Amino acid sequence: MPAHVRSVLTGNSLVVPVSAGRLALGTWQGLYLWEHRRAGSRRRVLVTVIG
Repeated sequence: MPAHVRSVLTGNSLVVPVSAGRLALGTWQGLYLWEHRRAGSRRRVLVTVIG
């Protein structure tokens, strides 16, 4: 149950602009993965490129 509440509060998807094959992020912006469990495990990241 706590992990479900955390996922609702932090979100589980993200839209990131890409320009010329690179992430179009600002100077102080970055992407981070926050693990809600005490011990990490294998994860798969799905990337969908539309354009």
